[in-house]
Amino acid sequence: MVNTDETTAAVSFDDVRKVYNDYFVAVDEFNAHIEDGEFITVVGPSGSGKSTLLRMIAGLETITAGDIRIGDESIAGVEPQDRGIAMVFQNYALYPHMSVEKNMAYGLRLTTDLADDEIERRVRETADMMGIEDELDSKPSELSGGQQQRVATGRAIVRDPKIFLMDEPLSNLDAKLKVHMRTELQRLQEELGTTTIYVTHDQHEALTMSDRIIVLDEGELQQFAPPDEVYNNPANRFVADFIGSPAMNFFEVASNGSTLVGDGFEYDIPARIADELDGSAGDDLELGIRPEDIDYDATGTNTVQATVEVVEVAGSDNFVYLDIEGTECRVRVPGDVKPAVGEQVTLAFDPADIHLFDERSGENLLADLRTTEPGTAEADTGADAAAAEQETEEVA
Repeated sequence: MVNTDETTAAVSFDDVRKVYNDYFVAVDEFNAHIEDGEFITVVGPSGSGKSTLLRMIAGLETITAGDIRIGDESIAGVEPQDRGIAMVFQNYALYPHMSVEKNMAYGLRLTTDLADDEIERRVRETADMMGIEDELDSKPSELSGGQQQRVATGRAIVRDPKIFLMDEPLSNLDAKLKVHMRTELQRLQEELGTTTIYVTHDQHEALTMSDRIIVLDEGELQQFAPPDEVYNNPANRFVADFIGSPAMNFFEVASNGSTLVGDGFEYDIPARIADELDGSAGDDLELGIRPEDIDYDATGTNTVQATVEVVEVAGSDNFVYLDIEGTECRVRVPGDVKPAVGEQVTLAFDPADIHLFDERSGENLLADLRTTEPGTAEADTGADAAAAEQETEEVA
């Protein structure tokens, strides 16, 4: 059941806007182009417009302004059943009185004129693909959460859609099953080659599953890029803070040209960073650095003194929470590093790993520099490590 080029499609958003009750802006001037066959995750906090965006594609919400195109065709005025999409919901939306086979076949019987034997063939082929071929006569109440999720996904697959829309389909599963189903969905999408738009509030699903990530906040696009770029080279402070666990560390600093001055430390920056900051607001900056990028128990010059407050044991890695003149700092260290509370330690920041944000606009002032510097934004180990760490925590 692998889709052909004729049944897959790109999705384009042109200045899409959604306003409720003439005043609440759920999505604002959204522009993006999703390539044919991509797996895209849409991530952001509650109320950021993720599900609204999905529902506009599906035709469950009207578009206030702008346009959405599937392939070269606008979907304005096209009925939901005629858009060539299939949607998997958070609650699976299975009919409790129907068997698995009838649940999976229902959409085809309702919206197509396929013969009964063709519908049966598609359902059985998909059930085999999903590993639920022995449950076709069962009712949803007789299935586990993971099996119900497979039925809901299979019901979407049998329709052979141009686009899969998934609205937090794994949120009701336990941690271990969620990790397994995440892998299964990726495998299926690669096998089918269908354009997939997957909404989640879980940043780690976004990092592990996506070809590219759309990051939304208050209905506005913050960044649209591959996972390693979103993690290693966030466009602004919001993305830097939202993506990553533990979150990026932030320090209010002022620049006097060659030095960043914050509470409890002075940090000398190389000329290439000073040149990039030339003309930027000197007193309204934030230095950002991820916990795994901090050199713990460092020696030499250009270091920062900190006091251990909490040690969080997390298996192969530990997280040390420190105080730097009233500002919390989190550092990822090896599992055998367990300092005592109150211990004084020395930290160092590699200039290649730091970010500098304009406090007023939130813009990452070093974004352009990091995309041209070898070994910075091109390094993908940070996103992989963050996703692997979260997966370890989920199954523990």
